[in-house]
Amino acid sequence: MLKALCQSLCLSLPLAASAQAASVVFLNPGYSNETFWVSYSNFMQAAAKDLGMQLRIEYSERQPQLALNQARQVLEGKQRPDYLVLVNEQYVAPEIIRLSRGSGVKLFLVNNGLTQDQAELIRANPDKYPPMLGTLVGNDEQAGYQMLKELIALHLRDGSQRPIELLAFSGLKTTPAAQLREQGMRRALAEHPQVRLRQVVYGGWGQQRAYEQAQQLLKRYPKIELVWSANDEMAFGAMQAFVEAGRTPGKDVLFSAVNSSPQALQARIDGRLSVLMGGHFSLGGWAMVLLHDDALNLPIDRDGQRDHQVPVLQLIDPLRARRWLSLHGQADYGLDFNRFSAQGHPAEYRYPFLSAPVKY
Repeated sequence: MLKALCQSLCLSLPLAASAQAASVVFLNPGYSNETFWVSYSNFMQAAAKDLGMQLRIEYSERQPQLALNQARQVLEGKQRPDYLVLVNEQYVAPEIIRLSRGSGVKLFLVNNGLTQDQAELIRANPDKYPPMLGTLVGNDEQAGYQMLKELIALHLRDGSQRPIELLAFSGLKTTPAAQLREQGMRRALAEHPQVRLRQVVYGGWGQQRAYEQAQQLLKRYPKIELVWSANDEMAFGAMQAFVEAGRTPGKDVLFSAVNSSPQALQARIDGRLSVLMGGHFSLGGWAMVLLHDDALNLPIDRDGQRDHQVPVLQLIDPLRARRWLSLHGQADYGLDFNRFSAQGHPAEYRYPFLSAPVKY
């Protein structure tokens, strides 16, 4: 009876108070001044504040060895968090999973999931790799596909079937999200034989590197009309090189990009970006909702799964770009994260963000 009374009292507590003890460390793989990863952290902090959770963020500045050192400090320290959220950027996840063995810290993977080889390795060695709590990744392959389809559709509005030249800027070869976006791009390319992919280069997600690459590529391929980019920074770098060469973005050369930074949203409004996809900055926030519920001993595998591909990446037209741009000044992004929690819902409740994009 005492146990039942305690459970009843816990469920009757305010949401923020009931989750107060839940502590999270996020190993952010990006630079501490990198627009996308900073916005990603901000969305997680907004979720943590709403849900009454403690969140600490460590930036690894795109250095995998630093990420491993940070993970080791978190997992072997005296004051360990309840949860460690990580990204499989540059394939660091298996080693961090191994380090977590016996730590008592639950691991959750976001944005870049395990590769097939990594997953098989971990399944084959359960004594070495403890199970993770769950995974949330975006619809990266579909995004890469849809971006190129939209670019081609825009270019073909004049009804011409003449050959079209394309350049593609991917991120890092060791980043699963970049690999998937490129796969999607190639899937779309196979459906349009009149589009000729001149070259795929790896800009490392950076603006300066893409700018330098584009300068050289323009000399080699002066007739490029479509530029596909796996993120906004590389799109802007390439765009700068095209402008310097006398080309006009949105007119005689069409650009696409992923991310919803203020700069990208404004470029979509201005027409310099013809196709923009974004929304995956939210994955960390949705992971916080799941961790919050797990801390309350609520099942987070309500659909029988713990690994999810979430349709967070969506096309951003100028109208939506204006709406999202206005939200960048709001600390809570106009959301109450408590309403996404399973607390107080019946057993058949399903997390809405797992099956459809959240409207902002």
